[in-house]
Amino acid sequence: MGKNIPVSYIISFYNNINALELILSALKRQTYKNFEVIIADDGSRKEIVDRIKKLHSHYSFPIKHVWHNDLGWRKTKILNKAVTVSGGNYLIFTDGDCIPHKCFIKNHWEQRENDKVLTGRRAFLTKFISKKLTQKNVEKGILEKSFLIISLVMGLFRKGKHISKGIYIKNHYFRKLLSKKNKEILGSNFSIHKESLLKINGFDERYLAPGTGEDTDIFVRIKNAGLQVKYLNHSAILYHIYHKIPKSYETSANRKILEEHKTNNTTYTIYGINKETVTTENSLYSE
Repeated sequence: MGKNIPVSYIISFYNNINALELILSALKRQTYKNFEVIIADDGSRKEIVDRIKKLHSHYSFPIKHVWHNDLGWRKTKILNKAVTVSGGNYLIFTDGDCIPHKCFIKNHWEQRENDKVLTGRRAFLTKFISKKLTQKNVEKGILEKSFLIISLVMGLFRKGKHISKGIYIKNHYFRKLLSKKNKEILGSNFSIHKESLLKINGFDERYLAPGTGEDTDIFVRIKNAGLQVKYLNHSAILYHIYHKIPKSYETSANRKILEEHKTNNTTYTIYGINKETVTTENSLYSE
C-alpha cells in the first residue's frame, strides 16, 4: 500500500466499542484496500478512548482517532474535525453501528464521479441476529454469505427493516433495473470528493441534536451547489446493528437552520470547517 491513500473512511462514533470492532473486522475483508479509517469520536469515555488507542496494531490499514469533550451531541463538529485530518481526497461517511459489505468501499470508490455525491442504503438487523455477530464471523463474511437466509427469516417473522436494501446485486444492469431513487442522501452511507465538501465548508455545526436536518442539510446545500446525487442501491450496502431507538429530541432549532438554507439557496455555511465572524445577535451557534 502506497504512501498516498486516496480514500478516507470516516466513522461517526460514541462509546459503542463492540460495534466498532465488528466494523473494523468487516473492513479487514474489503476488496478495495487503499484506505484509511478515521474514528470521529463525539466524546467517548476515557476507558473507551484507551481501548481505541490499542486498536492500531491489529489492522493493516491506518487508523486515526479524533475526539473532543462530551458536551452533548456535536456530531457535525467532530465530523468536520475528521475531514481536516483526512489524508484521502475522497471521503466516505458512515455511522458506528453500520457494518459494511466487503465491496462497500470498492463500489463507492469505483463509481465516483466529479460533481456528484454517492449514497447507498442499509438493512436493519434484528436484535437476535445482531447478538450473534462476532469479530471472527464478521471477518469471515457471515452477513454477506448468509444474508438471503437471514432476510427470509427476518421477513418470515416480520422482523428487521429495509431488508431488501441488504441484498447485493453484482450485475450493473439488474441493479439499475431494480433500484429506486431515494429522496435524499443517507448520512450513514454517502461519499463525496473532499474538494466538493470543502467548497460548501463541510457540515453546519449549529445542529446540536439528531433527528432533523443534520443529514438533510448537507443534501440541500450540495444540490444548491449544483452537485447531483448518484444512488448505489444494492451496491454500497451496510448492515445496521440493532439498538434501541433513542428518545425523541426537540428539533425546532434544527428545522429553523434547514429552512433558512432552503429559503436562501445556501451552499456555503459560515458555521462549518472554516469559521467566520458572526455578527447576528440571534445566532443559534455557540462554540
